[in-house]
Amino acid sequence: MKSFITVIGKDTVGIIAAIANILAKQNVNILDINQTVMEDIFTMIMMVDTAELNCPFSELADMLTAYGKQSGLSVRIQREEIFHSMHRI
Repeated sequence: MKSFITVIGKDTVGIIAAIANILAKQNVNILDINQTVMEDIFTMIMMVDTAELNCPFSELADMLTAYGKQSGLSVRIQREEIFHSMHRI
């Protein structure tokens, strides 16, 4: 199962590393990543494979949200089918 993670906020050192660490601990594989910094705003979208996730999806979402709040970032995860439904023209 694929999911998408979006991250937006002030650029700081270690954002990608922190997200990757959370994912690795939950057995989530990063399939693709696209990130950019516009002035001092960090934006990233990650496609991840959650097929081997070792906790409930909602628990992973809570972990990512908690990291975002702690770091002053907006961090969201959505299952692929929801992401595509929301972004269909």
